Amino acid sequence: MEEIKIKSSKGKSGRRPDGRSIAKRGADGKSIRIRSEGKRSSDERGGRSEIRRPSGGKKERTDGETGAGSRRGRKRRKQKNLAANVIMALAFLVFCISAFQLIKICKGYYEGRSEYDKIRDLALQNEKKEDGPRFQVNFDELLALNPDTVAWIRFDPEPAAINYPVVQGKDNEEYLHKTFSANENTLGTIFLNVDNSAGFLDENSILYGHYMNDGSMFRHLEDYKDQAFWEANPYFYIYTPDGQELVYHIYSVGEVLDTSDTYLTDFPTNDDYQKFLNMTKEVAMYDTGIEVTTGDTIVTLSTCTSANNDHRFVVRGVRVKEGNE
Repeated sequence: MEEIKIKSSKGKSGRRPDGRSIAKRGADGKSIRIRSEGKRSSDERGGRSEIRRPSGGKKERTDGETGAGSRRGRKRRKQKNLAANVIMALAFLVFCISAFQLIKICKGYYEGRSEYDKIRDLALQNEKKEDGPRFQVNFDELLALNPDTVAWIRFDPEPAAINYPVVQGKDNEEYLHKTFSANENTLGTIFLNVDNSAGFLDENSILYGHYMNDGSMFRHLEDYKDQAFWEANPYFYIYTPDGQELVYHIYSVGEVLDTSDTYLTDFPTNDDYQKFLNMTKEVAMYDTGIEVTTGDTIVTLSTCTSANNDHRFVVRGVRVKEGNE
C-alpha cells in the first residue's frame, strides 16, 4: 500500500489553498490571525483605521472622520448664512436711509408750498376796478413778516406757478435754504442780488430762485426753451413796495455758465453796457426780434438746470412799462 505524504500547513505562505489567511495558535493556545497581502496595521497608517467591504474592497471612513467632515460642512454653511444675513441687513439699512431721505424731501416740499400758499392768501388782493380786476400786493403784511421784502414777482397767465415775494439778504447765501418766513427749507426764497438796488434801477438786476423738482420756485423758467411758449407768454411783472408795477418783455433766454458775464451788474461806460446787451442776444436760444438799447434796464431771472451744476438757465426781460397800481 502506497504511503500518502501530506505537506504541513506550516509552509512558507501560511495560507490555505483558497488563498485566505489561516489562524495559528501560540504557545498559550490562543489563535493568532495572520494578515494577508502584507497590509499595514492601523498604527502604521497614522491611527486611521480602515475596513474593507466584502464586495469591492472600497474604503470607508470611520465615524470620527465622517464627523469632522460634517462639522466642516456645517461651519461653511454657517459662514454663508452669516454673509447673506449681513448683506440683507446692509440692504435694509440703505433702504431705510433712502426712504427717510425721500420722506424728508417730500415733507420739505409740502411745508414750503404750504407756507407760500398762506403768504399768497395773506398778501395778494384782486381789487375790482372799472377796467376789470387789478392785481395788488399788501406789502404792509409782507414787511411785517419779513423786513427784507423788496418786491413781488409773477407771471401771467403762464407759468402761473411763479408767483412769489422777493427779498434781498445780507449776501447771496442767506436765502438759499431759508423761506420767506425764515424757516429752514430747500425751497429757499426768490432773492435780489445783493449788489443791486432794491428799486430795480440798475442796468441789470438779477433775481435768483431754485430749480425745484416739484415744479415750485423758478422751475418753470425752463418752459421758455420752447419758442412757442415764449410767444404765448412774453411778459413778467414785478411789484414794489412804493406802488409800482414794472412790466418786462422777455427778449432773451438761454443756458450759461455760472461764471458767465450774464451776472455783471456794473458797466462803467455805455459801450460796456451795449457789449453786454449784444452778448445776451448772441447766446440766446432763439431770436425774439426785440431791440434793447443802453437807455433800457433789464432784469435777469436765474435758476439751476437739471443737467449740470455749473450751468444756469436764464430768462432776461427788458422793462417796457412802469406805473402806479
